Amino acid sequence: MPSAAPGLQPFADPIRPPPPLSDLYIGLISGTSVDGIDAVLGNFADDRCEFIGAQTFEFEPHWRRQIESLIDTPTPSWTALGRLDVELGRQFAAAALTVLQRHNVAPSDVAAIGHHGQTVHHAPSGSRPFTIQIGDPNTVAARTGITTVADLRRYDMAVGGQGAPLVPAFHDWLLRDDAERRVVLNLGGIANITTLLPGEPVLGFDTGPASTLLDAWIARHRGAAFDAGGAWAAQGDVHRPLLDSLLGEPWFAAPAPKSTGRELFNLRWLAERAGPLAGSVAAVDVQATLAELTAVSIGAAIRGAAPRCERVIVCGGGVHNTDLMQRLQRCCPCPLESSQAHAAAPEWIEGLAFAWLATRRLRGLPGNIPSVTGAHEAVILGGIYSGKAHR
Repeated sequence: MPSAAPGLQPFADPIRPPPPLSDLYIGLISGTSVDGIDAVLGNFADDRCEFIGAQTFEFEPHWRRQIESLIDTPTPSWTALGRLDVELGRQFAAAALTVLQRHNVAPSDVAAIGHHGQTVHHAPSGSRPFTIQIGDPNTVAARTGITTVADLRRYDMAVGGQGAPLVPAFHDWLLRDDAERRVVLNLGGIANITTLLPGEPVLGFDTGPASTLLDAWIARHRGAAFDAGGAWAAQGDVHRPLLDSLLGEPWFAAPAPKSTGRELFNLRWLAERAGPLAGSVAAVDVQATLAELTAVSIGAAIRGAAPRCERVIVCGGGVHNTDLMQRLQRCCPCPLESSQAHAAAPEWIEGLAFAWLATRRLRGLPGNIPSVTGAHEAVILGGIYSGKAHR
C-alpha cells in the first residue's frame, strides 16, 4: 500500500455514510420512453416496502424533444448536454418536492432520494463500456435539501457488469415466493425479465424493445406520443416477413447478461432490418408487427430462462397496453398478472426500486446481483450527494 502524503494520516476505516434519519425514501426516474419523471415515495421500515404515493410529471414537448435529440445525435454538443443536465436536475428536484408537499411530508423527514436520472446513452459492450445519465444530482440535493444517491450504474460496470438491469435485485427482495416459480416482467421502453425460481440463482436481462419502437412509430405517422391501449396496433395485421426480419437481429440470440436501449432499437434500426420491405408495408401493419415483435421476443426469453414458470408478474407502463398484454398472454407459457396484486401499481415499481437502491447505499449494502449484470462481484452502488436538510 502506498504511504500517505506528508502531513496526511490514512483513515483507519473506510468512510461510511451516516445512518438514515428515517425510513422514508423517494425514487426518481425517467425511463427509455422519455415520457416524464416518476417520483415515488415509499416507507422501508422493518425491511418491508410500503408504497405511500407517487406522481408522473410529463415533460413539456420542448424538453422532450431536446432529450430525444440528445439521445439520437451521435455527437451531441457539450453545451446541449451540460445545460440539459442542469435543467433536468431542476425538474427532478421539483418532482420530488411536489410529491412530498402532496403527502404533507417535510424534506427533513426523508432519508434520501434514489435518483436514476435520464439515460442518454448506454454502451455496455466494447473495451471501454460506459453509460450516461443526466439530471444533475448536485442540483437535486441542493434544491430539495435531501441527501441524494445517484450514479447508480457505473460501479457495476467498473467491475465487469452491464450496469443494467438493476431492478431484478429489488424484484428478488420484494416479489420472491419460495413456493412458486415466478418471472417478473418490466415493460418500459425496453423490456426486461427477472427469474425468481426457488433454489436457483436470480437471472435477469433485457429482452429487447417494449414500447420504444411502438412510441416512435406512432409519433412519426400519427403525431401521438404513444399508442393508447394499443388501439392502433390492434387495427393492423402482423406482416410475417417483416417480423421474421426483425427477429433476425443477432442481439436477440445473444446470451445473457445483456442490456440495451434506444442506441440499438430505434427507427434507423427498423429501416435497416426492413430492407426491401421498407415502404411497402402499411404503417398500421408495421405497428402491429412491432407489437408482435415485443410479445414474441419476451415469450422466447421467458421460455428459455424459466421454462417451467408458474406466474409472470408484470410491471411498467406497458401493462396498460391492452393489445400488447393480449399478445403477451398468447406468447407466454404461464398466466400474466399485474404487480398491483402483489406490491404496488405497475407504473411505480421501478421508482420504488431506485428508492430501495438508495436504502442499500446508505446502509452500506450491495445493490447489484452479479448473476444478472455479469459483474465480477456484488458492490455498493451510487454516489452520495449530501442535502442541506441533513447537515
